Amino acid sequence: MTEPLRLGIAGLGTVGIGVVKIIRRHAALLEARTGRPVVISAVCARDASKDRGVSLKDYAWETDPVALATRDDVDVFVELMGGHDGPAKAATEAALAAGKDVVTANKALLAIHGQALAEQAEAKGRVIRFEAAVAGGIPVIKSLTEGLAGNEITRVMGVMNGTCNYILTRMETAGLPYATVFKEADDLGYLEADPTLDVGGIDAGHKLALLAAIAFGTKPAFDDVKLEGIQRIAIEDIRHAADMGYRIKLLGVAQRSARGLEQRMTPCLVPANSPLGQLEGGTNMVVIEGDAIEQVVLRGPGAGEGPTASAVMGDVLDIARGIRIATFGQPAATLDDAPSAQAGLPAAHYVRMSLQDKPGAMAKVAAALGDAGVSIHRMRQYDHSTTIAPVLVVTHKCTSSMLEHALDGLEATGVVEGAPVALRIEEL
Repeated sequence: MTEPLRLGIAGLGTVGIGVVKIIRRHAALLEARTGRPVVISAVCARDASKDRGVSLKDYAWETDPVALATRDDVDVFVELMGGHDGPAKAATEAALAAGKDVVTANKALLAIHGQALAEQAEAKGRVIRFEAAVAGGIPVIKSLTEGLAGNEITRVMGVMNGTCNYILTRMETAGLPYATVFKEADDLGYLEADPTLDVGGIDAGHKLALLAAIAFGTKPAFDDVKLEGIQRIAIEDIRHAADMGYRIKLLGVAQRSARGLEQRMTPCLVPANSPLGQLEGGTNMVVIEGDAIEQVVLRGPGAGEGPTASAVMGDVLDIARGIRIATFGQPAATLDDAPSAQAGLPAAHYVRMSLQDKPGAMAKVAAALGDAGVSIHRMRQYDHSTTIAPVLVVTHKCTSSMLEHALDGLEATGVVEGAPVALRIEEL
């Protein structure tokens, strides 16, 4: 095949310009690896006059992404605008309707509308590729859909938001409170325009929904992902976790059981000597467990111009080579409507509370936990100079519903100040 593969790129931010740079720098290499030239026909961005540090004069310009997506000289629509609705959704639908393949980095679009888009793509004989939407430069989508396709996947988990991992790592290493490190991350430009997308777990939750769909053959169900951000994590929690040999991570976990499909993106304690526990800074890591391979650990940069553009180009080159894989690894019509697990698998939990320092207070705590069926593995009271004592409890394994009952009971005792902080302890 010698005809060029012609791209239309919508969105010329960090990632879009990274894609342009790779194509300009490695044109001969890309052709050698695919057997055909890979070229850019046209681009689309709001401001054509902006200096983006690379020449774009050789490409046609469109101001409307839908017009770009339907051009006759575009074979692959590369959507790098972002957003789960609006222009990104309209242009992607238009591209598929016009018989174009789609490569996207848009996790929100696919987590929310992925099933409908996958069905539309298959009806037109087209593909949607989205390696860049999950964990930046880590080839986790390709690993699940190709290299590990012979496995029954039992669990997928990982740290998939570099900003949150940076904040938690910085809190630990510098001994700084959350609010200070949050401002530092914002000043450095690490946070989204809406910071809750990062620190609230929403961005990472979109990624988990996509991984779960591929791993377990289910329709993407972002609404079923349990989300809890890192906003309540205090420096005390990080220190207490370290005392016990753990580190705190915003951890995504998807696993299927008789209860249904469990999907959660929440702060968890992980063993400090585990691969996830040793993960530093803005790096991402995904752990995949399957019946044949047991465990595979993938680690790498989760964002940035180079890593994300690299993932986009991996998808583009597969299309150039003629590799056609269903969006979520199997035909969209065969994806299940997996029931959401109302109660996850039992686990030990870390619970921190501020307890009134008076006789009988500890007994009331023990009674509240016991009434909920939660047994205490260990309990520690830390030194204090006020009438409020910091108390840490580590439970034996219990379900999330038992823990919620226990937390309600603790608040009703009258001896616990404020709401306790509870974190799952994840076994690896």
